[in-house]
Amino acid sequence: MNHRAVSINKDILSLAVPSVISNVVVPLLGMVDIAIAGRIGDDLNIAALAIGVTIFNFIYWNCAFLRMGTSGITAQAYGADNRKESANMLLRALWIAVVIALLLLIFQKPVGQFSLKVMQGSEKVQALAADYFFARIWAVPAAIMLFAIQGWFIGMQDAKIPMIVSIAAVICNALFSLLFVFRFNMGIAGIAWGTVTAQYLALILSGIFWLVKYRNYRTYFDLKEAFKLEPIVRFMNVNKDIFLRTVCIVAVYTFFTAASARFGDEILATNALLMQLFTLFSYMSDGFAYAGEALSGRLVGERNRLALKQYIRYLLLWSVVIAVVYVVGYLCAWKEILLLFNPSHEVLDIAGQYIVWIIAVPLAGCIPFMIDGIMIGATKTKILRDTVFVSTCLFFACFYLFSRSFGNTALWFAFLVFLVVRGILLYFCSHRLNVDKIMK
Repeated sequence: MNHRAVSINKDILSLAVPSVISNVVVPLLGMVDIAIAGRIGDDLNIAALAIGVTIFNFIYWNCAFLRMGTSGITAQAYGADNRKESANMLLRALWIAVVIALLLLIFQKPVGQFSLKVMQGSEKVQALAADYFFARIWAVPAAIMLFAIQGWFIGMQDAKIPMIVSIAAVICNALFSLLFVFRFNMGIAGIAWGTVTAQYLALILSGIFWLVKYRNYRTYFDLKEAFKLEPIVRFMNVNKDIFLRTVCIVAVYTFFTAASARFGDEILATNALLMQLFTLFSYMSDGFAYAGEALSGRLVGERNRLALKQYIRYLLLWSVVIAVVYVVGYLCAWKEILLLFNPSHEVLDIAGQYIVWIIAVPLAGCIPFMIDGIMIGATKTKILRDTVFVSTCLFFACFYLFSRSFGNTALWFAFLVFLVVRGILLYFCSHRLNVDKIMK
């Protein structure tokens, strides 16, 4: 391997590995919360926690556009060595984060009541979930501001700070949740307040890191420049496209679970278990996609066509290698991996009937995941919006066309079509990843 290839791979891994670690610690937070809820004394607390966490996952997933939009534009400013724009981008992102957070706080009652009604559940579970929701809602300002700050750090080619902050947040959440639940007897609300405390401490820690490493950027802050109409319109257009793209993805994933329930409890449990394998793949793949965001954005800002072409080639190669590793792992040890989740023998037997689909998913998903990251960095977000919309329509069309005849197999087929078509459309709509078109 020549020196140039080593340098490119080093750049990719320096961003991807910390991002993967950041992704992996997120489910640890949920596991700790479930463990605490299970020891409060009433099994209904686990059901209530599941409802509350699902609601906030839905909220935060739809706010993730702020991280992606911020990382792409910041990376381009970084590549162009435009420190003033980099600094002002942080101000814009934080301003939008605060506005979104305030709206959610102001309308927390109708949002909470509607969300809890949609999730359903027994009266007691609903009451416990409400306790959790109306406590954790106060973490929203910190959580959404962290999206903006994390996106800014990644755009600045720095994935280590978000990693450290994520690890610290998980540790703080566990400690404070234990304290509030068992020392102050706050019940399930104590778990929520533990999360609230951890989120604000993470926000403070991010601010400290920023002051230590980026304090010189304070001199570039310009409120008048930051809130000029043109850059705000551009930022909002990018975020609008990413938001609509995310809504489509959330719709597919949410419908997948809802449709699984139509085929009975065992199929629902089986699909949920198999989707854990997809989640394991997405943690790794998303980490490399984040690297794609940062690097493609930087090189677009530098106007470095040759380097962008080289980096795209290696990013796609890494994506395929990861997919192949997961496929081999699933082929050789899918049963052993699933046993870690402690399924019943019936569910494990059913999983064997559908494992071929989940083995195919990494191969189908690796290309769209990576091109998605590259296009976010290049801020070619209309491509993301349009291609995912078509793919989503085909997903629903395939399911409703074949579900009566093929049942759960039709659901997995539709999901695979969604991934494959999205990858093909992204490739061709980016003019076969033509660097000149990407840089326009």
